[in-house]
Amino acid sequence: MDYPNDQAPGAPIRSGIPEHGRIPKYYAVKARISLLVDELGEGGALPTERDLALRYEVSRETVRQALRELLLEGRLRRRGRGTVVAGPKLEQPLSLASYTEGVRRQGRRPGRHLIGLDRFPCPEAIATEIGVTRGEPVWHLERVLLADDERVGLESTYVSVARVPELDTRFDPDSSFYAYLHDRLGVSFGDADERIETVLATPREALLIGTPPALPMLLLHRLSRDTEGRPLERVRTLFRGDRFSFTAHLGSRG
Repeated sequence: MDYPNDQAPGAPIRSGIPEHGRIPKYYAVKARISLLVDELGEGGALPTERDLALRYEVSRETVRQALRELLLEGRLRRRGRGTVVAGPKLEQPLSLASYTEGVRRQGRRPGRHLIGLDRFPCPEAIATEIGVTRGEPVWHLERVLLADDERVGLESTYVSVARVPELDTRFDPDSSFYAYLHDRLGVSFGDADERIETVLATPREALLIGTPPALPMLLLHRLSRDTEGRPLERVRTLFRGDRFSFTAHLGSRG
């Protein structure tokens, strides 16, 4: 296979073009719009669908399909009735670092908006995961995740009331839960198990995050333990697929 000399390491091989050379018309238009996106830079306004259709001599539906994919990939975003070039995706490390640390590391301002903090008898499924008995009081903390005031995710945290008894009175819901545990309660995270999958948001979740229901999401499940190996929290976090990527450092065990 002929490998182009200017092929970027993370780009699709042969720019995604099959060996037989026949590609859908929308994909060819998408490639040309991608070059335009690079020229415009972050925040640059894209021409209208009509103007793009005239420029590339294709139908508006072809342009619409190309733009739809670029929106889903996070290259573009809607602003009012127009479309602009989006900034780079946020890189969230797969580590015990908090969301706050990950966002700040990239020069963005982290934030959270409280949806609800509820206390209820723990159901059996969650009790097993966080190491309590069925019916024991548990907190459910639900917050929208923000980056520079942009809604980028939705986080649900389950933790035993016995471990964090004054969460409803002592904790600032706009701040880092990890920092609260460490600084106020002297609890440190030891390790965690994580699982990531792609999903579509429910209508409620899409409304809270402010995205179309068809936008792919990255769903992260985390079970955390403290330094003594005791179960600590169960977290379900939705991240916008167009605004997030995950990174991890892998080392050899020898």
